[in-house]
Amino acid sequence: MTENDKDTQSDATMDAEAAKEMEGVPEELRDTGDCAADVADEEADKIAALEAELAEAKQQALYAHAETQNVRRRMEKEAQDARNYAATGFARDILSVSDNLARALEAIPEELREDEKWKGLVNGLLATGRELETVFTKHNITRIPAMHLPLDPNQHQAMVEIPTDEHEPGIVVQEMQTGYMIKDRLLRAAYVGVAKKPE
Repeated sequence: MTENDKDTQSDATMDAEAAKEMEGVPEELRDTGDCAADVADEEADKIAALEAELAEAKQQALYAHAETQNVRRRMEKEAQDARNYAATGFARDILSVSDNLARALEAIPEELREDEKWKGLVNGLLATGRELETVFTKHNITRIPAMHLPLDPNQHQAMVEIPTDEHEPGIVVQEMQTGYMIKDRLLRAAYVGVAKKPE
């Protein structure tokens, strides 16, 4: 067999193998020489589109997770606030009872306090006042300090200015109504008189 015959036989073998590989490929793709390149490009485009969709889905999942965490934290804070400040409305109402009791005690003259007939009543009123203070403390309701302190607009409400040389201007020199906090929130501002320079 000559060298030319060997080359011809080799070419025929390669053509047969190529034809065998093309058996599953549709006819329209067999005719183009760039068939494999086109298929590869299409596959690359599909992969890129799927990767973009996956990245977007991951981003949306992260946003959803973050939003869930925020909602959970908000709900926990609201539940904690509800526990801490549930008594706020009732506490405001009971403060007027405390104020009236304090006024009643202040109105009792000193001679009646020592009188045996009135001693039981006075002691009962004093005990009621102490019990109210105990209840306030139990529910984290505390008095706002005011006298001889600088006016704090977050806790004090200035009702009058009192001319005086004894205190610096802006110092509280009179307390007309006691203020209260419930935990770290203002329950009721203290009504006060504030010093000012005499004219």
